[in-house]
Amino acid sequence: MVSGPTPASPEAREALRDAMVRLADGDSAALEQIYSATRVKLYGICFRILGDTKEAEDALQDVYVNLWQRADRYDPTRASPISWLATFARNRAIDRLRTGKVRGGAVPVEEAAPLPDAAPLADQMMIDGERAAHVHTCLESLEEPAQANIRSAFFDGMTYAELAENADVPLGTMKSWIRRGMMKLRTCLEAGE
Repeated sequence: MVSGPTPASPEAREALRDAMVRLADGDSAALEQIYSATRVKLYGICFRILGDTKEAEDALQDVYVNLWQRADRYDPTRASPISWLATFARNRAIDRLRTGKVRGGAVPVEEAAPLPDAAPLADQMMIDGERAAHVHTCLESLEEPAQANIRSAFFDGMTYAELAENADVPLGTMKSWIRRGMMKLRTCLEAGE
């Protein structure tokens, strides 16, 4: 079903950390892996500061060029790769502001430093990703018809009445299936905390 690690999974974090270490050792293939895993987040940071698509793209290019040259400065014991790269991107964007060549919707340099990142913090995204993975693992442990009906009710927005009609069972039966499934799901989720 899932073809690889999700962006916030422990596997993805470890793969990014490993790629950063390999890049510092001169492995050019690692740069492509880092780019693929981080470009959306880092572009967003650059764009929020610079307010211009072209400027953000140029700043992002600077990030990866500088990363190639300075990858040995990354210390995996001091920061997560995404936190370090986000700071790196922010600094490159601010550097572009300071040159005075940025036009358009850029924020003043004085306002760039405290510019909030509306995206969740990397650590929170990781925690949320782990929780979501645990929910899906627990859901998969449920027997049918509870598994399919809970997915349809909570992820697809179907009502219990619609589910009962589709399954050709009384509404009370559908509610019982879902209630029993939810109790098993709760037990599984509590066991994983």
